[in-house]
Amino acid sequence: MKFTELGNAGTKIKVSRLCVGGMSFGTPSEDFHLWTLDADKTRDMISHALELGVNFIDTANSYSHGTSEEFIGKALKDLGVERDKVVISSKVFYNEGKLSREAILREIDGTLKRLQSDYLDIYYIHRFDYDTPIEVIMETLDSLVKAGKVRMLGASAMYGYQFHNMQIAAEKNGWTKFSVMQNHYNLLYREDEREMIPVCRQFGVSLVPYSPLAGGHLTHPEWDSGTMRSQTDKALHGKYDPAKDNDMKIIARVDEVAKRLGVTMTEVALAWLLKKGVAAPIVGATKVPHFDKAVCAVDLDLSDEDAKYLEEPYEPHRLTSVIPEPAKK
Repeated sequence: MKFTELGNAGTKIKVSRLCVGGMSFGTPSEDFHLWTLDADKTRDMISHALELGVNFIDTANSYSHGTSEEFIGKALKDLGVERDKVVISSKVFYNEGKLSREAILREIDGTLKRLQSDYLDIYYIHRFDYDTPIEVIMETLDSLVKAGKVRMLGASAMYGYQFHNMQIAAEKNGWTKFSVMQNHYNLLYREDEREMIPVCRQFGVSLVPYSPLAGGHLTHPEWDSGTMRSQTDKALHGKYDPAKDNDMKIIARVDEVAKRLGVTMTEVALAWLLKKGVAAPIVGATKVPHFDKAVCAVDLDLSDEDAKYLEEPYEPHRLTSVIPEPAKK
């Protein structure tokens, strides 16, 4: 396994070039996901990832109604993993109060309790909160860092100008700035190349994208795989189905390049992200072989010609994942 460092000033955190996605873990439910893994399978997946050298695990307070955090915490305890040997990140937003001061202070304690940990390595705001002043958000997050509950701050999907404004607010007031961006980025969705990624580069922010395999679309030549997730994940369909016709052209090229190089489509898709300067894509595997394929991507160096060939069919997509500003009354 290869490693890189997250962090743009002061604190640096060494992470594997792949991250285990915690959305795959937790009690299945009709109002979240039906395809998640139970506690025993979660432990098995984490154990295997650790054996492969992966030390980075991402989750959120909202994943499977908190049971993702619970299963991860239990797995690490059962496996006897020393806390400083693993990097854990979680998120706050999809909860009562969103990013109000009261909500953040309440939710971090709940997250730490479920993870059975005294601190988080990275704490992300899951989305942008239009109801709370950014100064309140940044000052509250800074207080968590100063209290030792959080080592590093991160943000997730939002508009580039929003992320820029939050960084500036922290800078002006001497508060902790964001060091990591968990954005929606893969060969089928590259809209953040317009503004968000340049803003991240401006502030020296590391990219740890979610959905690097486009919910599995980049792992097989057909659009649908017949898995439980492909059949039941409404969010997945909402993100990708509208651009299916164009995206199938890209998928065909991923398949072509993979066959020519003698590797899997998974490896090609992830290797492209790593070539684009991403620190550690978040891989939400539900089966051990899936993660084995993902790990191989770390050692695959795509040529400039192959990268260009994969990118050529891309056409602008409608924005997904970001929350539009509410209409003014």
